[in-house]
Amino acid sequence: MRHHNTVLHQLLKLIPWTEFDRLVDEHKADKHVRTLSTRSQFIAMLFAQLSGAASLREIEGGLQSHAACLYHLGVGGARRSTLADANRLRCADVFCALFAILLKQLDRGQRRKLADATYLIDATSLHLTKRAESWARYSTNVCSAKVHVIYDPNADRPIYFSIHAGNVNDITVAQQMPIQAGATYVFDLGYYDFRWWASLDDADCRIVTRLKKNTPLRVIEELALPKDSPILSDRIGFLPERQCYTRKNPMQNAVRELRVKADTGKVLRILTNDLDATAEEIADLYKSRWLIELFFRWIKQNLKIRHLLGTTLNAVRIQLATAMIAFLLLRLAQSFQSAIVSPLAFARLVHANIMHRRRIDRLLEHDPFDPPNPDQMLLQWT
Repeated sequence: MRHHNTVLHQLLKLIPWTEFDRLVDEHKADKHVRTLSTRSQFIAMLFAQLSGAASLREIEGGLQSHAACLYHLGVGGARRSTLADANRLRCADVFCALFAILLKQLDRGQRRKLADATYLIDATSLHLTKRAESWARYSTNVCSAKVHVIYDPNADRPIYFSIHAGNVNDITVAQQMPIQAGATYVFDLGYYDFRWWASLDDADCRIVTRLKKNTPLRVIEELALPKDSPILSDRIGFLPERQCYTRKNPMQNAVRELRVKADTGKVLRILTNDLDATAEEIADLYKSRWLIELFFRWIKQNLKIRHLLGTTLNAVRIQLATAMIAFLLLRLAQSFQSAIVSPLAFARLVHANIMHRRRIDRLLEHDPFDPPNPDQMLLQWT
């Protein structure tokens, strides 16, 4: 009888295992490892993301119940204590670097002009237990962390992520983010820093953000307003020359302020360094910032980042990196079929059939045993 791959096996075919092994050797992740290899650890954590396993015990039981299928993956089961130790001690950089490699492969053939590249920056909070207070203590009885993400709304995927304690200022993290010269960056008040804005402006980046109510603008020109639009004013001017009595404001170039009335009736002060684009384009760019909020809601509802499987920073980084890799694999696998348009519906079908022997592009069909062609999928991907 011919062997048929499981849905999990087909997804794992999309992982560049040669690069993965190189990362393991580079970071010496398997040094002194006797039972659970880094590859087995990664597959166990990916299984948790795609199957919805909410605990280490559930991961152990789920893998044990599908031991016959794991043989064809080249791995065995994972005891929860061993997996917990691996997440606590193994280098999380292996998983973060694997995410970056997958991202580069996905970008092949989809390169856009820098003027068309738009990125959204924001963060979402994760609540932790008191066992994580050694690195994530926020207040006396609260422990939390923040996941900072740069999101590409056109490609519908994150291009960068990092996790820090909840009491670390957002702008401190933003200053460490990779910036692509010439791109457009949209962000909210959490990243309010004139020096960082000036560095983006120096890199020829277009920025779209909000102005605080108490930030004055020295107006030098009033622009004409479009008819029948929520834009109340469109002005060009300069920010204050000094941030305080002794410190010069590094953002010295002219900027543009739009006062826009939102659907809720609230008036927003939108700032940009683009003096030529139409007011509607700038307003639409800022409105698109909500797409990253939808992304946060999607991964929290469909992947496992709300309930953390470890309490150390390293364990949380591994779980988060695996979740981001799972997101990329789901988007990639969905692109190989046309029957399921909704990403949510596709993710739910993968979740329901993760260890079933079905073609991943025929999850809705009645003949699940038509063998897939993963080599063709890889050829289309690369």
